[in-house]
Amino acid sequence: MSILQYANKTPEQLHDERLSMLIDIAKELENEVIFPTCFDASVQISTVMKSKTASVQRIVHEIQKDPLITAKLLKLANSVVYNPMGNMVLDLGSALARLGMETARSTALACAMQQLVRSRELSAFDDTANWFWIHSLKTAMIARVIARRLTRVNPEIAMLAGLVHDLGAFFMLDRAGRYPELSERPKTVEYLVAQWHESVGTILLDSLGLPEEVVAAVNEIDQPRPFIDTPRNLSEVIYVANLFAGGFAEMQKLDLPDLHEPKELSHAKYTDLCSEMDEACQEMISMF
Repeated sequence: MSILQYANKTPEQLHDERLSMLIDIAKELENEVIFPTCFDASVQISTVMKSKTASVQRIVHEIQKDPLITAKLLKLANSVVYNPMGNMVLDLGSALARLGMETARSTALACAMQQLVRSRELSAFDDTANWFWIHSLKTAMIARVIARRLTRVNPEIAMLAGLVHDLGAFFMLDRAGRYPELSERPKTVEYLVAQWHESVGTILLDSLGLPEEVVAAVNEIDQPRPFIDTPRNLSEVIYVANLFAGGFAEMQKLDLPDLHEPKELSHAKYTDLCSEMDEACQEMISMF
């Protein structure tokens, strides 16, 4: 079918095609979720990391099978964020000890997400995919800063939750790439992703075996909330981090009535941390 034929489709036909994609995704999520091939190795490494019985030696062995993840972990362990004193580590075991398993797991998943963003299936949606990719990295690092500075929430768990909070968007973009008629209409797909990625993401995160607190924390993260003066839990940390990483733009695509810019974005308690947030974000983005 030609592009002209796509353009000549009626609103009813386009609606049916969008609905078809959503139905196919829903059916797929009812069974064992199959992630894109480029995601598999990093997911397997992440699974080993969460095992309570796996030794450090076994985890190191699994990670070393993927040179990209190994290199990213060493680079992160020696970055200013994790190595402010400049004490370099040269082996993976020392890097894991410095970073902790949750941060290492976040990095493995970040590598998987980066590979997914660069996959052929997402090429039709480059702008949207890249926006979500940078947004995810920023949310992760901002969440870490907020958790560390303002709460008793584990900063590394906050980083993990921030990184994966929009995983459903990447999954939907990958699936949309299988529908030629939708590939020609990226704005339509962008709208579908905005409306549905949170619901899809909740199922995906559960399939990945992420901690229940992470799955719960990212639920309805793009829905406006009453003003949060000081975050009290992981969910509130991710909500505020999402805002400072550009999440208000996501809210604006949800057709919400009487939507106003969240007060958190001008609250001194958070804006005082902006320089630290920016530095942490740039450090992480530079790794990829």
